[in-house]
This record gives sequence, structure tokens and C-alpha cells, in this order.
Amino acid sequence: MDLVIGGAYQGKRDFALEHFSLKEDEIYTCTCDGEPDWDSRCVEHLEQYVLYCVRNGLEPKADFRPDAVLIGDDIFCGVVSIDPVERAWREESGRYYGRLSRGSDSVHRLFCGLPMKLK
Repeated sequence: MDLVIGGAYQGKRDFALEHFSLKEDEIYTCTCDGEPDWDSRCVEHLEQYVLYCVRNGLEPKADFRPDAVLIGDDIFCGVVSIDPVERAWREESGRYYGRLSRGSDSVHRLFCGLPMKLK
């Protein structure tokens, strides 16, 4: 499993497509309305899955296939919201990415389109 994180519009998807030789039709895009397709080769917008879990009192799962490429927006930096749900979402996203990174073969962070290999 490989994890790619970074801010919005920093080039995470393009990096993953090229670096992991993905095709567009292998990418599943999460929404805050349900669980991801656990069988997808690549799952993006993990932060939306975490929001779904926070809103429904669920613990985010990490049952992705072993060769999965996971992409998530870094929402746990910046101004802290006074809204309790948004604050919980932000905190849970940080913890979730931490759990995923410990189980990942590689972790990359994209900033201004530049990849940094963290693991």
C-alpha cells in the first residue's frame, strides 16, 4: 500500500498516475456519502471518507487491497474550526493518515507540485 498526501490542488493525482503507473479508470473518488470501493487500485479524497465516518460515528477502516495507492488532502493544518464536527473531522483525518502511513510501503507528500518521499 502507498499513501500520497498534500494540500488541495498540489498535484497528488498526477503524481500518483505517473509514479504508480495508474490509469484514470483505476481511481475511485470518495465522497462523504459512504464507504470507498475497497477493491479499487487507487482511492482518492480519503478525507471525504473520514468525514462520512465522523458524521456517522464510525471508525475509519483501512481494508484496502495490499497494492492500493491512497490519496488524501491534508486538512489537518491551518485554522482550527469552531464547529465541533469539522474539528473532529480534522483531528480524525490526522490520526487516520498516521495509521495508514505506518502500514504503507511508501508515503509521499506533495507541496507546490513537488513530491517529498517521507517513507
